[in-house]
Amino acid sequence: MREDSGQQREYQRCSNCVMDTSDSKIRFDENGMCDHCHNYYENILPNWHPDEQGQKELEKIVEKIKKDGQGKKYDCIIGLSGGVDSSYLAYYAVRVLGLRPLLFGCDTGWNLNVAVNNIEKITKGLGLPLYTEIVNWNEMKDLQLAFFRSQVPYQDLPQDHVIFASLYNFAAKNGIKYVLTGGNNSTECVREPIEWVYQNDIRMIRDIHKKYGKRPLKTLPMCGMFKAHIYYRYLKCMKVVKILDMIPYTKKDAIVTLQREFDWEPYANKHFESIFTRFYEGYWLIRKFGYDKRKCHFSSLVLTGQLDREEAIRILEQPPYDPGQAMQDLEYVAKKLGITKEEFTEMMEQPNKTYKDYKNTSWMIELAVKVSRMLGMERRQYR
Repeated sequence: MREDSGQQREYQRCSNCVMDTSDSKIRFDENGMCDHCHNYYENILPNWHPDEQGQKELEKIVEKIKKDGQGKKYDCIIGLSGGVDSSYLAYYAVRVLGLRPLLFGCDTGWNLNVAVNNIEKITKGLGLPLYTEIVNWNEMKDLQLAFFRSQVPYQDLPQDHVIFASLYNFAAKNGIKYVLTGGNNSTECVREPIEWVYQNDIRMIRDIHKKYGKRPLKTLPMCGMFKAHIYYRYLKCMKVVKILDMIPYTKKDAIVTLQREFDWEPYANKHFESIFTRFYEGYWLIRKFGYDKRKCHFSSLVLTGQLDREEAIRILEQPPYDPGQAMQDLEYVAKKLGITKEEFTEMMEQPNKTYKDYKNTSWMIELAVKVSRMLGMERRQYR
């Protein structure tokens, strides 16, 4: 496969999915098919078993979860955002597998009413308890504003970090060994390039906050790579289980089931359960950096046969959501962060930066990903 040089390359879209040269490191073969597609066909698909093999593996895991959970109030925990993946996971875990999860929510201050309502519908419909961790808003706001001032693309990293840190920390503290996650190949087999979505680098988070933050982060949940993947996994024996990779799972069928069983309401786009994420992905990231995350999301659906490529291209020609709503969201986000619309707009116009402009542990993350790929724990392309 050939790789064209960064800024000078001509625009090109993959002939098989909808990824394009907005991913500066994308490579194409002689037929115009990109390396994301090659990785899917060569590394993910041969090792992904939502079939009889996966069913047997799932039965063993479920049996162990139930055995280890005997005598305990809960045998596992599920982070519930109200989105399709986590909602269907909760349904399947309870109604089909007979597990006894604790549903866990994290309130970062940005959820839309549709997300709150979906969470309530799933919780009540399944008759399950929901524990919601409400983070310190002043600290959350300070970290998010620091990230905007840093000019990096990955503005959802603070919120993502806090959500997963709160879930993992809670599970470890309460002795819950199994964390069920809605992560799956069916809708996420094309991973966003790290120039779009950088990984959980707590060193970079702290450096950005040190440079641009004003309030000490005394209570905000934090969980670095070492704690999550070494301490919790090997010393606390915590296991992260991706059930949706072991069963036939499609977004369309999941939505139909959730609507039938719980009157669940779908979102306009993946991750649009949060006002912040809706604005960040649907407007800020595209306008400032030219990165449209729908290209990754749609490419995953195209590769797994859930979306026609031409239809995906047609949708991409339209903005992710109404431009008028985007302007309202801009004003809302600015006000909630404690700055004026003019200050926020001026901040958007500042020179773009990346994780390389701050202290980071990218080398360690890259090494961890390489090891994970060697062990078969991660098949998606990382670069």
